Amino acid sequence: MATDPHDPPDEPGDEAGGGHQQPGGQSNPFAGTPLEQIFGALGGGQMPDLSQLMMQVQSMMSPTAGNVNWDLATSVARATVARSADPTPTGSERSQVADAVTLAEHWLDEVTDLPAAGAAPHAWSRAEWVEATRPTWQQLVEPIAENVVRAMSDALPAEAKAMAGPLIGLLGQAGGAMFGQQVGQALGELATEVVGSTDVGLPLVADGRAVLLPTNVKAFGEGLGQPHSDVLLYLALRECASQRLFNHVPWLRGHLLGAVAEFGRGTTIDVARIEAGLADIDPTNPASLQEALTGGLFEPERTPAQQAALTRLETALALVEGWVDEVVTAATRDRMPTAVALREAVRRRRAAGGPAEQTFASLVGLELRPRRLRDASNLWAALRDAQGPAARDAVWAHPDLMPGADDLDDPLGFAEREHHTGATSTDDDFDSALGRLLDRDEDTADDPGGPGDPPADR
Repeated sequence: MATDPHDPPDEPGDEAGGGHQQPGGQSNPFAGTPLEQIFGALGGGQMPDLSQLMMQVQSMMSPTAGNVNWDLATSVARATVARSADPTPTGSERSQVADAVTLAEHWLDEVTDLPAAGAAPHAWSRAEWVEATRPTWQQLVEPIAENVVRAMSDALPAEAKAMAGPLIGLLGQAGGAMFGQQVGQALGELATEVVGSTDVGLPLVADGRAVLLPTNVKAFGEGLGQPHSDVLLYLALRECASQRLFNHVPWLRGHLLGAVAEFGRGTTIDVARIEAGLADIDPTNPASLQEALTGGLFEPERTPAQQAALTRLETALALVEGWVDEVVTAATRDRMPTAVALREAVRRRRAAGGPAEQTFASLVGLELRPRRLRDASNLWAALRDAQGPAARDAVWAHPDLMPGADDLDDPLGFAEREHHTGATSTDDDFDSALGRLLDRDEDTADDPGGPGDPPADR
């Protein structure tokens, strides 16, 4: 039938048009089917390029060395970061970061005996943060993923395992892709929130670099009503203090990563809960599946052993962040009036956790938050007031000397017990070890952070 050239073109979806039309005139062969919604969700509301989609599927199903497809995770994280502006730090921004780190190290030298890490400071984009921190995230996530996969396999009835046969390997690849997709999404979102390499409480780089993300530093300072230079300096102080601790307490990094691995070893899966949750998912609605994944549908069941491991990890994170908080407070006292407001802003941020941290927690069942930051900061300040900064820092010499969760309930009592133990212990070996830890007291008589200073802001 002839067509009048003046007739309006077929609307998308008209039968005469052969299906929905995509930009550029490409026909959508999945128009009117459930696949249209699924692929539309993958394409941000429009049909994605099918050849690119097939490449993504091939990448997802490629064999992986571990239980997480990290190539996919990195790709997803980079794509997540690219949704918003992620400029490469300018020369001016790099210079500002370097100047802030130099001043921060000078101030910290006066309040702690732990020396500067010594590595050159870096200003990173969000994408650079994703790439540079990937090795540590692999160490953190792989033990949990391994045990989730094991728990899921153990939950399968013997008959199902026998029937699955050669499909087990394919299911493993699918599981690795699922982990990679979700971990990548979480890391990409986390990259939009972090301001450095240590502000999640863990040392994400192992070479002592003080790292700041200028774009995120600016975002953090918005609405605080404080000069950008003060915000940058305060965050540089925290980053440098953390690097001093992680680089000069050799057992600390392994202790924290080991606590995460211990948490993962106790993983169990509640198959009945997953089955019930899957029954509520609408397969034609991709949003319902995404909501189930990020809402903790596959989150492991927390066992008593895991809860105990989590308590130890949270205590360690609190002690790390509490020490950083106390040292930075001592460094900024009488020098930086805005530090009080900035300190409280950081505390609130770490205590509540941002959306990305919550997403990560829902995926692996692990929250990287120091719930008792204020108690830990009070404990370190009390010990400094009682015995001086050298004694405060000397406790990090060995994990057996570290305060426990009970000590956080009674910071003043811990400081008093430490003072009493150092003065009256009759155990020769312990006295000898403690004497070596405290022999720096004589060198701190003129230290402005000594016992005669006013107590830290608590």
